Amino acid sequence: MKRNNVFKNPSQDKLVDRKQCIAFHEAGHAAAIYLNNKIRNLPPAFFQILFKDINVASEENLMVYQVMHDDYIARVKGGRSPKLSSSSMDALEHENPDHNDAKAHFIRDRMIALEVNIINLLIGPLAEAKHIADTDGELFNHKLINLKALKNYGGSSDIEQAHEYLQHFSDCKHQQDEKLNELFNVAFNFIKDRANWTAINKLANYILDSNKNIIDSEEVASVIES
Repeated sequence: MKRNNVFKNPSQDKLVDRKQCIAFHEAGHAAAIYLNNKIRNLPPAFFQILFKDINVASEENLMVYQVMHDDYIARVKGGRSPKLSSSSMDALEHENPDHNDAKAHFIRDRMIALEVNIINLLIGPLAEAKHIADTDGELFNHKLINLKALKNYGGSSDIEQAHEYLQHFSDCKHQQDEKLNELFNVAFNFIKDRANWTAINKLANYILDSNKNIIDSEEVASVIES
């Protein structure tokens, strides 16, 4: 199921194939942000899906999409909870030095939000992987798709960002890996859920049909709920 060499001597068919993969990747991110916030009763998040014109992108830039988002072909901007900083903790303690319950509640809520951030990141490449599996008539399961395999589906940048969030859970590399595997399973189950996958499909097809450069969170919600 590896598609890393799809751009050798790119043709129009391969360009269409790449556009579909990117659409499903970003639809996975965006649908996850909207649905997971809704499921967990988190505040609605404003975000945008941003696209560059893939039709004039070079082969090199199309490959960049798979390893980094600094010079992006497509990405979701916003929609994440801020990282848990020591300054925010110090400010809370200064304002409520005797309110340990408030501090514990703040930490718990923030950790839940950080977990959701990681899950949403992982759902992007998983959505691309499932789209490719479905298109090729192949199975989509844990044996074929694991954390290491996500780099084949534009997931290198997503994993890198997930590791940044994991530093707020523990300084121990082993514990970080355990948490990442735990959240990967949650992301995988999200993709396997029929209703969630229907929402991702609907959004991906809307992205392809609309051919817009910017789609905001209100538009994403409207498409998913329609």
